Amino acid sequence: MAQNTLDLPLNFEFWLDKAVAWGQATTLESQQDVCLHLPQLQKFLQQIYETLKHMDFSVAIQRFPLIGKLLGRLCWNPFVIGYDENQKILMWCLCCLYCSEPQNPIELEANIWIRSLLCHLLSSSKLGLNEVGTISQALGYTSPDYYPKLLKNMVLSLVTEFRVNHLNRFSIQRRIPERQIKAMSLLCVPLLTLPDILPLVEALLTYHGDGPKEVLCSEFLEGANETFLQKKIALSESAVLSLWLRHLPSLEKATLHLFENLISRHRNFPEEMECFIKDSLLPQAACHPSIFRIVDEIFRKALLETNGTSEVLTIIQIFTRCFVQAFQKDNEQLKFPLKSYFPYASSSLIMVLLQNPKDLPRRLWCQHLNHISEILKKLIEDQSIRSQGNLFEHWFSFIHFGEWANIAAEELLLLRAESPADLLWLLAFYYNPHEQNQERTQAMVDAIEAHGHIMKLFTKTPLSLKDLQAVVGESSKADTRCPYIQRLLRHLLLNFLLLSPEGSKIAQEFIISQKDEIANEFLNLIAHTTYRWSRLGIETPRSGKLARDLLQELQGYRRKSLLL
Repeated sequence: MAQNTLDLPLNFEFWLDKAVAWGQATTLESQQDVCLHLPQLQKFLQQIYETLKHMDFSVAIQRFPLIGKLLGRLCWNPFVIGYDENQKILMWCLCCLYCSEPQNPIELEANIWIRSLLCHLLSSSKLGLNEVGTISQALGYTSPDYYPKLLKNMVLSLVTEFRVNHLNRFSIQRRIPERQIKAMSLLCVPLLTLPDILPLVEALLTYHGDGPKEVLCSEFLEGANETFLQKKIALSESAVLSLWLRHLPSLEKATLHLFENLISRHRNFPEEMECFIKDSLLPQAACHPSIFRIVDEIFRKALLETNGTSEVLTIIQIFTRCFVQAFQKDNEQLKFPLKSYFPYASSSLIMVLLQNPKDLPRRLWCQHLNHISEILKKLIEDQSIRSQGNLFEHWFSFIHFGEWANIAAEELLLLRAESPADLLWLLAFYYNPHEQNQERTQAMVDAIEAHGHIMKLFTKTPLSLKDLQAVVGESSKADTRCPYIQRLLRHLLLNFLLLSPEGSKIAQEFIISQKDEIANEFLNLIAHTTYRWSRLGIETPRSGKLARDLLQELQGYRRKSLLL
C-alpha cells in the first residue's frame, strides 16, 4: 500500500489526461479506450479513496489540487460509472471531500458541486443497503433511507438559496453567481424525472436574473419541456408559463405536440379534445398575450397550409373556448386588454363574438347573429383599398368563435331567422372569405341555392335516399364554380337529418353510402353538434338521441372499415 501511495501523484496525472481525452465517451475511439483501461482505473480510484478517507478537505486539495477536475469528469462518463464498483468508489471519494461544517466560501462552493455530482450518481444508483449505509455514515447519516432524505434535503437547501437570493438580489454578498445557476441547471438535466427534484426544477424555471441574458442552459429548458410534454413530470402553471416565456422553441414544440395529438387521436371526440387542450396548460399560459399571439400565429399558418380543413377549424375553436374560460377566470382585474390578444382584429367584432351563447336567451340568438353579420359586412365592404388585406384577419377572428356559424346553420332550418339572408351570408363567409364584390355576390347565390335545396326536403313525405342524393347532385354545378359550397350544403343537410322526422329515418343509411372522406366529415359534424347541444343544454329528446345513436353507429362502422 505504501508503494502505491507513493506512486499516486504520477498516476494521478496519467488518469487526469485520460479523463480529459475521454470526455463523456461520445466517440467510438474514446469508448474503446475507456473500456480498455477500466480495470486499471478502478484500482486507481480505490487508491484515491484509501488516501482521501484519512484527509480533510483542505489537506486533500493541497495534496491533489486537480482532484475536482478528475472526479467531475469521471462522474459524467457513462462508461466509467457503469463499470463494476466504479460508481460506488466515486461516491465514496466525493463523500470524503464533503465538508459537514464548511468554514469558507471555497468549501461552501465545493459542497454545492459535490451535492450536484451525488445527485447525478444517486439517480442511477443500484447500491444495496450496506453500501448506502457506508456512504451515509461518511455524510453523518445513520438512517437506511439515506438516499431520499439526502436528495430532499439537498433540494430544500438549494431552493432556499434561490429564495434568499431573490430577497437579497441587491446584496452582492448574497447573490448567486449566474455561472453557478447555469451549471446547476445543467446538472439537473439527467434528474428531471425524479419526483424529489421537482421543487428545484420549478425554482430554476421561475428564477430570473437581473440581466437580459438567459441564466439557465438551453439543455435544461428543452429537457424540462420534453419531460413535461411526455407527462413524466407535473409542473405548476407558473413554472410552465415561465418556461414558455423564456424559451420560444419550447412553446412552439408544445403547440405542435398539441396539434399532432389532437389530429391523430382525438379529432372526432370534442370532449376529449377539450380535456387534452386544458391538460396541456397552453390555454392557461395563453392568458399572457405574448404566448397567445405566438400560439395563434401557429394556428394561422396551419389554417393557411391546410386550406381550412374541419380538423384545424375545430382545434382553433375549442382552444379559443378554453382560452376564454381561462382568460375570464385569470383576468378578473383586467391585467391585459383584449387588444393585446387580437391586435389586428376589430375590437367591436371581438366583443360581439366573445358573447357566450349560453348567456343569451335562445330567442335572441338570431338577433345576435344578425349583429355579427352586420359588423362583418361593414368591416369588409366599407374598408379602404389600403385595409383590404385585413379581410383574412376578420375571417380568422370569426373562425376562432365558429360556434356562432354552427348556430346560424341550425337556426336557418328552424325558420327562426327574420332575415335568412344575413345568416346565409355569415355561413358563406365562414366557409370562404370572398374578396371581390363579384365573388361575394356569387357566394350568396350559391348559399341561397343550397339552402333552397335543403328546405324543399321538408316537403318530401316519405323521404327517400334518392331525394337526398338528388339534392347533392343538383348542387354539383355550383360546386364547380365555388368548391366550398358542398361543405356548406353538407352542414345544412346534416342539420336537416337531425332536426326533421323524415330525415332521421334514413340519416344513417345516407351517411354510410357516402365516400369515406365525406362520411368522416359528417361524423365530425355530428360529434361537435352533440357536444354543443350538451354544453348549451338545448338538445331535444328526439334529436339528441338520434345524434348520439348516429355517432355511436358511425364510429363503430368506421372502425370496422379501417380493419378491412
